[in-house]
Amino acid sequence: MATPSRPSSGQRTSFPSPYEQPAPAGAEGWQSLYPYNMLFQPERRAVDEAKFWFCDSQHWPTVLKPFETIGPELSTKCLGQFNTRHFLVPPANGVECRIHQGYVYHHPLTVERDEAAARVPEFRRRAGYYFAHWDALLDNWKRKVLTTIRELEALRFTELPDVQPYEEIERGVGLDATETLLGGYDQLLALCHRAWQYHFEFLNLGYAAYLDLFQACGQWFPGIPDQAVAAMVQGVDMELFRPDDELKRLAKLAVELGLEHLLTVPCPGQDTLDAVARAPRGRDWLDAWEAARDPWFNFTSGNGFYADDRYWRDDPALPLGYIRDYVLRLRRGENVDRRVTELVAERERITGEYAALLDPAQRPDLEAKLRLARKVYPYVENHNFYIEHWSMGVFWRKTRQLSALLHRAGFWPGESDMLYLTRDEARGALFDFASGWARGSAPVGPDHWPPEVERRRRIVRALATRRPEPALNRPPAAVTEPFSIMLWGITSEQVRSWLADCATTGDLTGLAASPGRADGPARIVHSPAELDLVRDGEILVAPVTAPSWAPVFGRIRATVTDIGGVMSHAAIVCREYSLPAVTGTGSASTRIRTGQRILVDGTAGTVTLLD
Repeated sequence: MATPSRPSSGQRTSFPSPYEQPAPAGAEGWQSLYPYNMLFQPERRAVDEAKFWFCDSQHWPTVLKPFETIGPELSTKCLGQFNTRHFLVPPANGVECRIHQGYVYHHPLTVERDEAAARVPEFRRRAGYYFAHWDALLDNWKRKVLTTIRELEALRFTELPDVQPYEEIERGVGLDATETLLGGYDQLLALCHRAWQYHFEFLNLGYAAYLDLFQACGQWFPGIPDQAVAAMVQGVDMELFRPDDELKRLAKLAVELGLEHLLTVPCPGQDTLDAVARAPRGRDWLDAWEAARDPWFNFTSGNGFYADDRYWRDDPALPLGYIRDYVLRLRRGENVDRRVTELVAERERITGEYAALLDPAQRPDLEAKLRLARKVYPYVENHNFYIEHWSMGVFWRKTRQLSALLHRAGFWPGESDMLYLTRDEARGALFDFASGWARGSAPVGPDHWPPEVERRRRIVRALATRRPEPALNRPPAAVTEPFSIMLWGITSEQVRSWLADCATTGDLTGLAASPGRADGPARIVHSPAELDLVRDGEILVAPVTAPSWAPVFGRIRATVTDIGGVMSHAAIVCREYSLPAVTGTGSASTRIRTGQRILVDGTAGTVTLLD
């Protein structure tokens, strides 16, 4: 494919080809960092250039280190298996995945109309069984996930002994400590794979039930806004909000116990907990803290896809900072709770008004689709806590333990530097370490890996200096794949917006994700580390938000993101927190500057630059 073509108006009609995009300075040879099957290979150029790829900055907004490719590899594999091999979802198989200059790109795999129609009976049989037995199967799912987490927690990566214990000689064990070490690494990867399979076991069924309601409403009520359909399922109980609810409960308890002065100090941390422990009735509060910590503080400030995400359970400064904000708001007499009663009332009002427009014979169909959508809808968010946050939090913790073990053996300069190896390379380095121990001689890794890790570190830094293209190659005439539209917000209109030369001036258009209007100064946030900079009354503008950012929503007036559809995490969380939101703007985080006053219309899906 040639360089993106431009008509006389200057607007391009296609995105760059990955084969013709030069690497950022200092990132030459970046392809050596990633698995071959995740790259655009020269011999596949004709095939891959014929496909439209969009950047999944909703899940991977920053450059991936080599080991972190386990996220896009396993998630796309497991997404595909449930669409294609388990449930035979009629319109879509899954997505192909590539890494280009450190960023993740997807190509949706649609199903031809005839094949999609042929799938419908079997999909109804298989999905229908899950829908009919949803509660029992979901209870079983939770048991399976908790078992996986316990198995991950049980893994230990410890120093190898000088010699095997004599008792093993007497018992004729015939194995050494590397059996546990190497097997533990294989088990770590296998458990991660298992967790990602569980992730998708129910997920696309939740989307399918919502999509069925969405499409039926489009037929019954031509022109119905997307937000009206979304409002019909809002206000349901979700475990994903439980961590934030626990923070609010702890803030209220601090006020009740007279401890709020200890929890509103600047930069609270471990010393804050020590001060509470010495205070009268402080033990009561700390007991509540410990009860909330397990499991609800297995929550990351990011999204769980990166090894350096900070977790509440490991860094008490994170939850204590949010508790401090809630205590201060309670002091001001503010209500810190979600307005669930109002959300439910609005849900029932909108549902009733549209139901009244139907012929009485059609209303049972609407009620049945609503019951199903409301039953399965919570899983669309709840799985995030159990998989992305809790399971992956344990996975990354164990990965860092193993990396530190090899760091102490001289394999790399930093404790977490195994992240600069792919998981297959890490297995090789681990065997090198084990083999050297077994022989009583020095392994090769301490000579081979340190300079290579430093080379890769420099490349990752260089890749991070350039924002990724939102898409690659020529777009289709129309985007029709429903899951791409709902989850990522990849619509024909959005693609046209990306193609426009919109790096100049002008207002922004995105998806109407959560209703309402708000104006105020913008606060650009590119990573969770910048959340502490958010001030009361600002409008959060980010490439993407994470569910764990919910405690910050009490400070802000609205949210704007670069990517995300009406069923993205940002859209769902903002609706549940009654916060206006526009998602899928494409470039808000780069076109708007911190302090610039903007008007967010979450009902119309527009962002107006006021100055």
